[in-house]
Amino acid sequence: MSLFTYYINGLSAKQHTGSKVVSDAYSGFLSEPQEVVFSTKLPPFGSSESKDANAYAYYYPPTNKDYQGPDNELPPLLVLSHGGPTSAASSVLQSKIQYWTSRGIAVADVNYGGSTGYGREYRERLYPHFGEVDVQDCCAAALYLADSGLVDRKRLSIMGGSAGGFTTLACLAFRPEVFAVGASLYGISDLEVLAKETHKFEAEYPVHLVGPYPEARAEYIRRSPLYSVDTLACPAIFLQGLEDKVVPPNQATLMVNALKEKGIRVAHIEFEGEQHGFRKSENIVRALEAQLYFFSQILGFETADQIDPVPIFNDPSAAN
Repeated sequence: MSLFTYYINGLSAKQHTGSKVVSDAYSGFLSEPQEVVFSTKLPPFGSSESKDANAYAYYYPPTNKDYQGPDNELPPLLVLSHGGPTSAASSVLQSKIQYWTSRGIAVADVNYGGSTGYGREYRERLYPHFGEVDVQDCCAAALYLADSGLVDRKRLSIMGGSAGGFTTLACLAFRPEVFAVGASLYGISDLEVLAKETHKFEAEYPVHLVGPYPEARAEYIRRSPLYSVDTLACPAIFLQGLEDKVVPPNQATLMVNALKEKGIRVAHIEFEGEQHGFRKSENIVRALEAQLYFFSQILGFETADQIDPVPIFNDPSAAN
C-alpha cells in the first residue's frame, strides 16, 4: 500500500500525482484548491504608516463523498505555513493536504508576503520582517476564511515545518487570540541559534530576514517564540527528528518544557534516525496521525481513524 492510497482511504487506483487526470475512483474524495485573495497589512504594524495590501492562499474545502459534516457546524481550519521561508505553496495534488480534507478539516495553504511567485516586491516584503509579515498574513488568511463563513472561528489551527514551524510558533506566541492549537515540525524557536549555527550555504540568509548579527541581536530575541512563552497560551504538538543538524532537537525540547511549566497542553514526539524532515514512511504516517489525534483532543471532535493515542502533558483526560 502506498502513502498515496493510505491518504485517500485505501482506494486502489492508478496514481496520477503529476497529471490533471484523476481516476474516477477518487472522484468525490479529492478537494480542489481555490485561490483566495485576502486583505492584510504591511509593516510597521500598529502604526498609521501601515498600509493595506493583498496576500494569497489556496483554500481546500473538506471533501469526502461518503461523509457529511453536521448541518449546524462549520469545519475546523488548518492553516499551512510553508518553509523556506521564501519558497511557495502550490496548487499541485498533495496527498498530505487531502489527508486533512478527506477527514472533514478545511485547509488554507498560505503564500504569505515573502513567497516566491508573485514578483520581487512581494517576495521582498519579508526582508527584514521574518516573524512579522508571515505571521500577519497567516493570521489574516485564517480570519478572512472565518469571517467569510467557510470555517469555524473557534477551531482555527496552524501547522508548519522548519521556517514554517517558526511562523507557526510565532503566530501562537505573538497572536494568541487567533489560533486554538498548532503543530511545529522541526520548527525554529530561537532565531539567534539560526544566526549562529546555520549551515554555510545559508549563512547570510538571516541577515536579509532579520538583520545583521550581532548588531540586530535584540531583534532576533524579540521575534523568537522561545523568549515569549509568557504570551503563548495555545496547546501545541512538536515533532522532531533527533539527527536534525539544521534545527537542533533541543529547540523543540526547550519549548515543550516551557509549556509544561505553564500548564499548557503540549505533546512531543521525537523520531530516531530522522533529520530535517521525515523520510521513513512509518514516521510520516505517525506524524500526520499524531497531529490529527492532538487536534481532535484540543478542538473536540472524534477521529474516524483508529489512531494510537499521543501522550499529552497537562491533560488528565489524555493518555499518559
